[in-house]
Amino acid sequence: MTHTTAAIPVDLKSPGQVLASMGFLEAAEVLLGGVEAHFDWSEAQATFVLCADGDKNPFEVVLEFLAKAKVIELTPVGYVEGGAADGEDDGEEDATPTEAKRDESAYDDDANEARGRVTTPAFPSGEGDRNALPLQLVHDGRRLTVSHWADGSSREPFKLYSGNRSARLIASNMIESVRSLWKTEQANLLRAPLDVVMPIKGKFNFDPRAGWVAIDAGYSPKDQGHGVDASPVVELLAAIGLEHTRPMVVVTTDPGLRKTLYGRATYAVWGQSLPPMLARAALVDAALNVPKRRFSFDLRASGKNKVTAFAQEETQP
Repeated sequence: MTHTTAAIPVDLKSPGQVLASMGFLEAAEVLLGGVEAHFDWSEAQATFVLCADGDKNPFEVVLEFLAKAKVIELTPVGYVEGGAADGEDDGEEDATPTEAKRDESAYDDDANEARGRVTTPAFPSGEGDRNALPLQLVHDGRRLTVSHWADGSSREPFKLYSGNRSARLIASNMIESVRSLWKTEQANLLRAPLDVVMPIKGKFNFDPRAGWVAIDAGYSPKDQGHGVDASPVVELLAAIGLEHTRPMVVVTTDPGLRKTLYGRATYAVWGQSLPPMLARAALVDAALNVPKRRFSFDLRASGKNKVTAFAQEETQP
């Protein structure tokens, strides 16, 4: 069996880029198999090194899949479309129109899939939230599931976006942006996929380069209708990377308001090739006998949204 190894530059202090590296690993495992990966910080520019079965660059395979994929929403049996869950979005305005009700008796019906929604008896959580339905990215019979915000577990959901935006709309915007970059910036995208940015509005808020917070200075990107430069590759692949592992989050709350205001999250990068199962454990700094570096970052409030800040490296005990 042929194996191909490739590497891309990565900013270890960017939570979005580290999570997107995990997304490349998860996507390559589904699309190619035989995956191992690690971070290499032996040079000034750190890299993420990915090995997978086959004779193709695994990063290219993943990016081409994303550029050609369509977004499918998953709904539980008996799902009835409701209104917006969060009301007006104080951070960004990107409303999704209410869709017509679907035939709830079909589980994996081709017509439903063509309309962008499929009812599934294996829904991850008890009920479906219109703005946070799980997704599948589908192309050529292959599927990547994106559902970390709705897995129904006790783990931190790491859902940073809020307001009148659906996960499907955000993912569709990111797919269209990746598709555009694949056509116009393919060489740059293949060389440094996490570094290519463009103005985007609706996002999952994983890329700290687009993480703005109000400073009461008389200017708002929302009010002016301005996009903020960020990477659609980072935004989309970070969501995929969170499917099976999450940064550890310590939340801070205001007892009077009874709401989460912000949190401090931690992650680790590892310096020895690991398969996906062990890489997921390494990201949360599990006790593995491999070289690691540990980072922490703030989750900051931006209206009703949370945004990531650049991380600081922690001193190893």
